Amino acid sequence: MRHNNYKVRQRRVRIFPIFLLIFILSVGILLYDSNTRLVTEEYELFFPNLPVGFDGFRIVVLADIHAAVFGEDNETLISHIREAEPDIIAIAGDFIDYYGRLNLEEQLAVAEHLVINISPIAPLYFITGNHEWEGGGIWPLLEILNEHEVYVLRNRFTRLFAGGDMIVLAGTDDPNGPADMISPTELVNRIRNDEPDAFVIMLEHRNNNLSLYSELGIDLVICGHSHGGYIRLPFTDGLLGTQRDWFPTYTSGVYTRGDTKMLVSRGVGNHLWIPRFLNNPQVMVAVLRSETN
Repeated sequence: MRHNNYKVRQRRVRIFPIFLLIFILSVGILLYDSNTRLVTEEYELFFPNLPVGFDGFRIVVLADIHAAVFGEDNETLISHIREAEPDIIAIAGDFIDYYGRLNLEEQLAVAEHLVINISPIAPLYFITGNHEWEGGGIWPLLEILNEHEVYVLRNRFTRLFAGGDMIVLAGTDDPNGPADMISPTELVNRIRNDEPDAFVIMLEHRNNNLSLYSELGIDLVICGHSHGGYIRLPFTDGLLGTQRDWFPTYTSGVYTRGDTKMLVSRGVGNHLWIPRFLNNPQVMVAVLRSETN
């Protein structure tokens, strides 16, 4: 009997390293996939007040690019955008990376190459993120965007038209921007003064203003900043926030308060030493739907 028990223990000793090796390899494969495989994810958003002409309107959201490159000359990212067949493309801040492995000149070259290649696909709209202001890269980046006719929404709004209908697209500067810039509330007041009954989409880099925009009657907020919580575990909304807070909220997908929906992108790039896990880089597609259609 003792001899049999000894054999069982020997088998367990031999099997344990195999299971450990399988576990380590599995985690390694998931880490590699989570940080290198770009995914496109669509979100259908239904609104009772969306003008019928905008039913099916497609918005590609590129948040937190951080000068990331997928494939040779970013062809993988460009292909994902092209295949999404957007009506417009929204770059929701942090196009460049203050802490990046590339210097500013290299990052600006990545940004310009991407803009040149995706601007023929659909009109481009841009709002600033915290990284543009932190590193001082905002001014040369704005020169590039203006040169290539990207519509920069710095606390202002524009009108979009489709099927004989109109909606408003607005965007805010990141709070790291100029101290004397107007507030989101002031921007919304200006919109309502000119277009009191319009359906309004607000582009904002940060993901912490759902309550405010719900009070202001904004229909849809599109943002990023959260990087999906970096590590996504079951039954959580991400493990780590951008302020190094544990178990943050509003990190990925659709959130609703009152009549306002907020769509949060997990982002394209990364900038911390913390790798993504179960949280692939994301090209987000918002598909607007009219409940009356």
